[in-house]
Amino acid sequence: MMNKIEEAIIYAAVMHQGKVRKLGSTPYILHPLEVAQILSTMTSDQDIITAGILHDIVEDTDGTLQEIEKRFGERVAFLVSSESENQYPDESRTDSWKRRKEESLKVLKNTDDQGVRMLWLADKLANMRSLAGGYSEYGERLWENFHQHDPEMHHWYYQTIAEQLELSLNKTGAFKEFIKHINFIWPGSFDSEKARYRKYREVSVEGCRRIGRGAKGDVYRYDDELIIKVYNQNNTYRDVEQEIAMARKAFIMGVPTAISFGIVSVGEKYGAMYELVDAETISACIARDPGQMEVYAKMMAELARTIHGTEVTAEDSFPSAMDRVRDYVEGGIGREDAALAGKVMALLEALPDTGALLHGDFHTNNVFLQRGEPLLIDMDRLSAGHPIVELSDLIYFYVILGEEDPAVVERFMGFSYDAARRFMHLFLKHYLGTEDEDRLNEVAEKASLIGYSRLIRKIRKQSNPSDTDHILVCQCVERITELTDRLDSLAF
Repeated sequence: MMNKIEEAIIYAAVMHQGKVRKLGSTPYILHPLEVAQILSTMTSDQDIITAGILHDIVEDTDGTLQEIEKRFGERVAFLVSSESENQYPDESRTDSWKRRKEESLKVLKNTDDQGVRMLWLADKLANMRSLAGGYSEYGERLWENFHQHDPEMHHWYYQTIAEQLELSLNKTGAFKEFIKHINFIWPGSFDSEKARYRKYREVSVEGCRRIGRGAKGDVYRYDDELIIKVYNQNNTYRDVEQEIAMARKAFIMGVPTAISFGIVSVGEKYGAMYELVDAETISACIARDPGQMEVYAKMMAELARTIHGTEVTAEDSFPSAMDRVRDYVEGGIGREDAALAGKVMALLEALPDTGALLHGDFHTNNVFLQRGEPLLIDMDRLSAGHPIVELSDLIYFYVILGEEDPAVVERFMGFSYDAARRFMHLFLKHYLGTEDEDRLNEVAEKASLIGYSRLIRKIRKQSNPSDTDHILVCQCVERITELTDRLDSLAF
């Protein structure tokens, strides 16, 4: 009796009969067999190897996932589906190329299934072997054979896959070979050391106290001297390297910043280690001693002025904060009321170019207090722009997110919503150097305009917004309408 793999070989040979590869005109069936062979170097799981044999059935033949599930099981069908791109019959393969690749990459980015990752690596390694051979023979003429003629788009695609697979599969020979071929066609894509065996230091945060939470991950007290930031699973090694590089740049410019001394692996996530003896977040300090709220608000205000007082130029290569604010407007209000979005953008574009450095994720969870001195973490969103953008982030975190559900802010900050609102008021008082309530309210309203725009964008990014979300969007639009009618400038 045939086993699953043998049956899959016969089924695939029949389904791919008569088809040939783009390069070399070899029978197409050799590609899925090569994928299966690569998989066999990483696993003995018959379902994963079977999926390798069948991975192109749905895309390139009349076969269906339903038929694969019936013949080979639900697990095999699921794995094949992860490698099957969406089809757009009304568009040419050239026109839909980037959209198809972006959609399929989201599947890889969001998976926690090692079988999916292995299947992707095996398929793409087989492709890269073919590309490397073709590049050796044809050079840049190689790309004329494909729907996508731009070699940099292929570079983006394969490099992104490698970055997504690195942590979980960097110890395999298949990954090392994959990196080698990418570096052959596009020299310098990866550190050459990554094509050799490398084992990251593996640590566990089991039993460690979580002392901070941000958009990109959680921070834990590892021991008396060390903390570890554990990044969300969709952050690659390159993301962590980039954040550490940005932190060093900010430190050199005089911004008090915690610098990581090493990247580690925490399960299937990356971590960055910091030496912060007995340090704790300012959020934790406020939660422990609310009576010292004003002390911490003043400290945060002084830190913000230090950051914003750092002038940057084009040579410093910081991105523009206006890029993400524009995304808030276009992806949020722009989908609700184009005319209103135009008014908001007019106010934003009228802001003077201050050349100020912005942290981009400035709040009390991202500032540690060590021996009475504040130190920043989460430096990956450093940018250049007007300080009103940074103030809008603060209003968003401490006020806007809790207006409909105070528990959202309380869970994030670790102290009450009333305390969060009070902190925001005290921060503005010390940041602006005034106790004039009219002045404080004016700046808060200007920051809120951007903050409400950000909330709409956040909701619109959800795949299935609830009825409550729709109501909240309408309320935000009303508030933005009211603010644009009253404000003639966002500068302060």
